[in-house]
Amino acid sequence: MVIPKQHGAWAMLIIPFLFGIDIGQATWLHFLLFVAWFFLYLATYVWTLMIKKQATVRHQKWFATYMLIALIFVAFPLAYKPSLIYFGLAMIPFFIVNMYFAKKKKERAFVNDVAAIINFSIGGLGSYYIGTGHIDEKALFLFIASVLFFIGSTFYVKTMIREKNNPRYKWASWLFHLFVVVACVATGNGWLAFAYVPSAVRAIYFYGKALSIKKVGIYEIVNAVYFALVVMIVY
Repeated sequence: MVIPKQHGAWAMLIIPFLFGIDIGQATWLHFLLFVAWFFLYLATYVWTLMIKKQATVRHQKWFATYMLIALIFVAFPLAYKPSLIYFGLAMIPFFIVNMYFAKKKKERAFVNDVAAIINFSIGGLGSYYIGTGHIDEKALFLFIASVLFFIGSTFYVKTMIREKNNPRYKWASWLFHLFVVVACVATGNGWLAFAYVPSAVRAIYFYGKALSIKKVGIYEIVNAVYFALVVMIVY
């Protein structure tokens, strides 16, 4: 199988969707929708290879397979709630941004990362909607919480690897993480600040330290699990 190697993307794929199940209303349709969501992600990954002209015949076959599975499994949730299609339509502009950067072979661009984060978080809104039948302030709150967390994670990873010698990224990362914590407290969501404090600490403490890419990835997985647990338990 053709499987993406970006470990951070798996957290983005799963956590917002999990929020929709846990904090929304769980239903059997979530299983079908997640299978479709999972294979759609695999299909879009292969599609980016095709856009960059790096795909072989083998890749094209897997793209067709992934898309077929995704379409089969999404058909049932769509039949149950046709308005679910609007979430897919909302993703298109951000997907176009991703394709643009893939064409330019600049997938590591910060704007490209943010576009992907927004799409993954829209997937969380779809997960919430399929169970509750509506989008309310709680859903939007979880959407924003997910976007902020993963943007912070993107800043941190860049300062530890590709932009480790770029002072502008360092300050952008530090200020962003501190802003999120302060904003949580200022808006009366002090409990949510606890979900972001470890992110702020690691962004400042680990900066400049010689950590391998593997260690950076492992720490981010632990941090993402912590974030998800705090949100689901406290919220």
